[in-house]
Amino acid sequence: MNATDMLDTGVSMPRIGSLRVVGPSRLEVTWADGNRAGRSETVDIAPLIGSYKVYRPLRDDAALFATARLVEDGNVVTWDGPDLEMTADLIETVAEQEMDCADFARFLKRNGLTQEAAAALLGRSRRQIGYYLNPGPVPRIVALACFGYEALAAKRRSDAA
Repeated sequence: MNATDMLDTGVSMPRIGSLRVVGPSRLEVTWADGNRAGRSETVDIAPLIGSYKVYRPLRDDAALFATARLVEDGNVVTWDGPDLEMTADLIETVAEQEMDCADFARFLKRNGLTQEAAAALLGRSRRQIGYYLNPGPVPRIVALACFGYEALAAKRRSDAA
């Protein structure tokens, strides 16, 4: 294999078909390729903006954030300003860590959890669990806890087998 050969893994890389700014750190994304192809969703990229120094100019500048646009055939989102680019792959990673009310309802059903059991498991009140079942995003920390719970359960099942 030489430097110009490509390795095809069979998985298409994420590519954004369309993009619209809908909030101070939120992008409405329609995926053209990748695991989320065909989906339109709002992605909060605040975790990325808050974590990486290169995105510091976007943190408190709504006007600058509003300049978001697609380049490189949807593989990259860029903003006006020096070196303000974010790959579709990175945005997809954050999107995969988000959960909406329908995702949360499926989590409860898959794991046979009542709202009371989920409240105890996640360290939340029963009322908060009810809020998560209403339209709107589930807090990222709760979504990550749900993903972690299922990963741990799967690991225990595979260890027992």
